[in-house]
Amino acid sequence: MSTNERLAALSEAGVSIWLDDLSRERLTSGNLIELINERSVVGVTTNPTIFASALKNGEAYNTQVNELAGRGADVAAAIREITVADVQQACDVFSGTWEATNGIDGRVSLEVDPTLARDTEATVAQALDLWKAVDRPNLLVKIPATEPGLPAITRALAEGVSVNVTLIFSVERYEAVMEAFLAGLEQADENGQELARIASVASFFVSRVDTEIDARLDKIGTDEAKALKGKAGVANSRLAYAAYEEVFGSDRWAALEARGARRQRPLWASTGVKNPEYPDTLYITELVVPNVVNTMPEKTLQAFADHGEVEGDKVTGTAAEAQQVFDDLERVGIDLTDVFLTLENEGVDKFEKSWSELQESVRQQLDAAK
Repeated sequence: MSTNERLAALSEAGVSIWLDDLSRERLTSGNLIELINERSVVGVTTNPTIFASALKNGEAYNTQVNELAGRGADVAAAIREITVADVQQACDVFSGTWEATNGIDGRVSLEVDPTLARDTEATVAQALDLWKAVDRPNLLVKIPATEPGLPAITRALAEGVSVNVTLIFSVERYEAVMEAFLAGLEQADENGQELARIASVASFFVSRVDTEIDARLDKIGTDEAKALKGKAGVANSRLAYAAYEEVFGSDRWAALEARGARRQRPLWASTGVKNPEYPDTLYITELVVPNVVNTMPEKTLQAFADHGEVEGDKVTGTAAEAQQVFDDLERVGIDLTDVFLTLENEGVDKFEKSWSELQESVRQQLDAAK
């Protein structure tokens, strides 16, 4: 089969298409290579939920689980070896993309243990450990943008670790993430690291913002409130992009760029549409702008391949319009500070729950193998 024209057009518009999923079965069956060749996929992101699902539903891990059980590996060691093996293989699959794009794409993300999200020191230690364990230049270590995560991001970058900053919900927190990124590169430069080898993306979540705010708008119940449903996620992302343009148009950034540094690209995450009343390609079409990443669940990827439309740059120059949406939300009674705090706490909690499910799944498989 040839490359899908709709996804090729999205790629040509400057959007890097990453798949928000990874499993051993996807790797061994050749499915991932098919998506690269036919669906313009140039990267993969993972998280604890994805790994929990892959291990629960696939038989592709049986041989490795049996080997781990045979030498008495505990649950923590087994999870580490299984996930590292998947990510190493995915990094190898994407090595050609990584080389062809000069290290911009061909990236694979692996998350630190989400139970460490409130612990700076432990997050840094695990980020460095995962970077060494995977030992692939196209790895991105995922670190959450919690307040304790921010200094961990800086310190990991300072050590030359490429970072995918995850769980960003508000523009205010995104600005703090970009500050952490710049500080990390400045320290990396002082440490003698080669800046051109350090990559980073900032994962700004989209659909979860609409889900949370829409529920609150329904509770308010006025016509004015209901008219704002489905607008917050896109508006929030467009305001984030305006903040990105400001930071990466600064003299501070220019000085780093002159020393070989690469931009921390915005990555649109959580782009699967949760509300069936909205177009299933909403968070793809409305967030097209050059030099960003959109990481999609396969269902959304295939929906765009079937009927998605690229309507040009829908983000540049939209900040005033997006700000009006947020002004209107506050006017009808939405507490945005509480919205973003709720989303961050829920995001960490969901990943911790998935991590527990992953641990239990591995424990059961190890016991069965013994």
